[in-house]
Amino acid sequence: MEPLGPGPGAQSTGDPELDAAVQRWLSWDQNPRTRAQLESLLVSGLHQELRSRFCTRVSFGTAGLRAAMGTGFNRINDLTVIQTTQGLFSYLSRRFSDFSSRGLVVGFDMRREEESGCSSERLARLTAAVMLSRNVPVHLFSSFVPTPYVSYAVRTLGAAAGVMITASHNPKEDNGYKVYWCSGAQICSPHDKEVLRCVEEQLEPWSASCWDQDLVDRSPLARDPLDHVHRRYMDQLSSLCFHRDLNRRCPLKFVHSSFHGVGHAFVQEAFRVFGFAPPIPVPEQKDPDPTFPSVRCPNPEEGASVLELSLRLADREDAHLVLATDPDADRLAVAEKSDSGGWTVFSGNELAALLGWWMFLNWVQTHPDPADRDRVYMLSTTVSSKILQAFARIEGFHFEETLPGFKWIGNRIQELSSRGHNVIFAFEESIGFLCGSLVPEKDGVSSAVVVAEMSSYLHHEDRSLRQQLGHIYQTYGYHLSRTSYVTCPHPPTIRSIFKRIRNFDGDSSYPKTCNGVQIVHVRDVTTGYDSSQPDGRSVLPVASSGHMITFTLQNGVVATLRTSGTEPKIKYYTEFCAAPGKSDVSQMEDALSTVTAGLLDDFLQPEKNNLIYRSL
Repeated sequence: MEPLGPGPGAQSTGDPELDAAVQRWLSWDQNPRTRAQLESLLVSGLHQELRSRFCTRVSFGTAGLRAAMGTGFNRINDLTVIQTTQGLFSYLSRRFSDFSSRGLVVGFDMRREEESGCSSERLARLTAAVMLSRNVPVHLFSSFVPTPYVSYAVRTLGAAAGVMITASHNPKEDNGYKVYWCSGAQICSPHDKEVLRCVEEQLEPWSASCWDQDLVDRSPLARDPLDHVHRRYMDQLSSLCFHRDLNRRCPLKFVHSSFHGVGHAFVQEAFRVFGFAPPIPVPEQKDPDPTFPSVRCPNPEEGASVLELSLRLADREDAHLVLATDPDADRLAVAEKSDSGGWTVFSGNELAALLGWWMFLNWVQTHPDPADRDRVYMLSTTVSSKILQAFARIEGFHFEETLPGFKWIGNRIQELSSRGHNVIFAFEESIGFLCGSLVPEKDGVSSAVVVAEMSSYLHHEDRSLRQQLGHIYQTYGYHLSRTSYVTCPHPPTIRSIFKRIRNFDGDSSYPKTCNGVQIVHVRDVTTGYDSSQPDGRSVLPVASSGHMITFTLQNGVVATLRTSGTEPKIKYYTEFCAAPGKSDVSQMEDALSTVTAGLLDDFLQPEKNNLIYRSL
């Protein structure tokens, strides 16, 4: 093969499009490790891998840019972060006449990948360097912080925008680039599309300064907001504390795992603010470690299988509650010890029922006038439980649902707040919660201490979280849900699966039954179709970047299939919402099992499509 040049060992692949992409990379990339990765792939003749990495570009999903670290335009690395930041600078310069004075907030988690030399801190410093090279002030945190701190800092400091370098709970190989607007909410359409358009306009790095991660140490425009933001956040966090005296006398013990992430010190401080003794940390998972050595998957949403060390420690310490924040501390998992000695690991939907009840209970204490309820809202994503809708129907406040992804919730919070409304609770079923209005983002730190206070209060009332959940279902109707996923690393297979569903009984014909149960309505927000609406159009915005189809079935079950915006997964959600009063739970379980089996066997066909199934 002929040398491609420049760079030792660079050779032609025989594919003109790929060769051109590789040439551009070699012309622009100044990281010797990612250049060496490329040259190794070329020498090994891994052309399909090269096409995957160099002929497509990483783009915004439900949580910003997220991909594996390493060489290539479809990966997270020095060059793609510099390119994205250049595009972000161009877009923000057009949107904010005072951008050069408001500046940008930049935060990072503790991720690192040795082969490519990528780390969250390095990528954050390069993000700052691009902005500083254009004389834009940068508020760069001097140490790792929870993701909601960036959201909070944007609003607190009056910045034009913020960037958080994190891949949250993704596998250790991944990293990401999450962007926040001046409101503190994550960007969504049209901002995300416009940023990417600006990126495409100027792919070549502007100057050597963009590669100088040490520029932040020399520039007078670089500031460290950590102490100020942390102090302000904790001061405002106290507004969510309703029973400090009770907390100080609380006899319960709490265990906290930070899942090798950033959450330990912040959760410890939050407990102090609420008057609690500090939670007992899981020693093996307390300190940041990008290899996540003690867990098979750094995602507490996976439940008991990844909470093993936490549960063991809690048993030894005779602790009542386990709290686990994910690596960037924006999600929260909770487990409660029962009188029999076993553990209940709550789903995101169950925790939301408890937190929604708790936030409304305390809000009512200070707002006894029923007329005040007209300005109160709770929000959830459309694939989450409808339990808040049941609350709202009985209690007289408002409920709204959004597209999946907390960015939609965050932006809706800002819209409602600007009109004088008060969003007191919001959630997504994937253990993402926001109590109050501290930040327009899910927040594992504040949620952890709010759950601890709720547990303390209920213990004082001689009730457990599990017992209170039963009382909630008795009052507002039993809501039984199941959530799981199949893994599919092959995008064409995913496209084929959803194309088949949309043409199940001929062109543009959705399935009429699911495992023998009649489908009453179909909503497809990817295409904007909703058979339940008179005009056949979905009330929710069209979301063409992924796939999401919801089926309402005759047996009372609502089921949704959707692609993950952050991982190669197809997620499925089923829920049975009963009326208040006694419910036949076994009958509801049977109905959910029937529909879930149909979603898998009839629609997803795991064996035929080589999907990896995660059992419930």
